[in-house]
Amino acid sequence: MIRKQNLYNLKVLTKKKPEKSLLVRIKRTGGRGSNGRITSRHKGGGARKLYRLVDFKQTRKDIPALVTAIEYDPNRTGFIALLQYEDGIKSYMLAPEGLKVGEKVITAEKAEAKPGNRMKLKNIPEGTMIYNIELEPDKGGKLVRSAGAGAVILNYDAGYANIKMPSSEIRKIPGDCYASVGAVSNGEYRFIRWEKAGKSRKKGIRPHVRGTAMNPCDHPHGGGECGSPIGLPYPKTPWGKHALGVKTRNKTKWTKKLIVQRRVKKNRK
Repeated sequence: MIRKQNLYNLKVLTKKKPEKSLLVRIKRTGGRGSNGRITSRHKGGGARKLYRLVDFKQTRKDIPALVTAIEYDPNRTGFIALLQYEDGIKSYMLAPEGLKVGEKVITAEKAEAKPGNRMKLKNIPEGTMIYNIELEPDKGGKLVRSAGAGAVILNYDAGYANIKMPSSEIRKIPGDCYASVGAVSNGEYRFIRWEKAGKSRKKGIRPHVRGTAMNPCDHPHGGGECGSPIGLPYPKTPWGKHALGVKTRNKTKWTKKLIVQRRVKKNRK
């Protein structure tokens, strides 16, 4: 039997080892907190990997940087680009779709709106695709950082930019915040099929067990014979809370006042 497997498009990557000065070791927790108990399920094991120091702030303003490599990052879904500034300093950034080795990018208050350049939201033309967006000025990019993700600037008004997020949510962000032009690379990531369970284990993902396959003492859906239904008016988490269709956002979060329109939920089939 031939397994169906789709993988990354490796043709865009540079054949080189990662920059040694930008690598650090991070301690793996296996999903366990400080008391040794599991706080995040289905994590553990996996191949060893080093963390790449990606510069989400890109604070070196008005200094052009040359793209010397496009690299794979085991810690995120998108690719990263190795930059070398004119003064010799190197750093990593999230690579946008279409960025190639040999091109130059720059971070400035106002610059050309081409993929990879980073500038203030108030200076980016309306309708432009952006990623790695700051929520507060000079705090570093927090939004739109996964593979293939991109937000769109709708308009700029009263010191705020109205941005349509990948989830279809529309929110206000201060115009002095920085964002990078383009969409995050490796947009084909969502089509990947990992071929077998061992691929997920190497990524540190442990098996997921259905609640209906458990005993009643282990999960609210457990028990019964063969293909019994859950026997509840709504699905629950292992701890008895609503599992679907419940708002989980904190009502007192300070960014709530900046949301213009909530995301549109897709109908479940």
